[in-house]
Amino acid sequence: MRVFVAGGSGVLGRRLVPQLVARGHRVTATTTSTAKLGFVEQLGADGVVMDGLDPMSVGEAVAAARPDVIVHQMTGISMAHAGKPDLKHFDRWSLPTIRLRTEGTDHLLAAAEATGVPHFVAQGYANWNGIREGGWVKTEEDPLDLHEKSPAHPAMAALRHVEDAVTSAGGAVMR
Repeated sequence: MRVFVAGGSGVLGRRLVPQLVARGHRVTATTTSTAKLGFVEQLGADGVVMDGLDPMSVGEAVAAARPDVIVHQMTGISMAHAGKPDLKHFDRWSLPTIRLRTEGTDHLLAAAEATGVPHFVAQGYANWNGIREGGWVKTEEDPLDLHEKSPAHPAMAALRHVEDAVTSAGGAVMR
């Protein structure tokens, strides 16, 4: 299977890519920097530089890879993209990830539709953001707490966008 890992050089992508390669999949993994192409290739993938916030960049990368599945692992949670973690100003610090989870998700879904990619899987998140109703164990069916009127709200709304957009397109989101 041809697998396109958007965010393949990130924290989760760099662990996922070698596992996919080990299982015999042909992997194209994206990075935002030409300096990381060698790293991506060391993981066993074909590397491609892609700007997840640029619809043309995303469309061209997906079209060239001709994948059977897109795996959305894009975040901006790195020193290079967001700087030092700042949980006191979470809304500002997480802005790169918020944009990738909204605009980037939409660009990947549009590229998947335009090129006929049949499968789409996205990274979600569930830790402290489960709704505070029912039991303490939550599943993908339980709603997220959007933390209205808090600095975390934009990030939680972005996660909701990923879940709604991807599942509406027939894909899956893994929390």
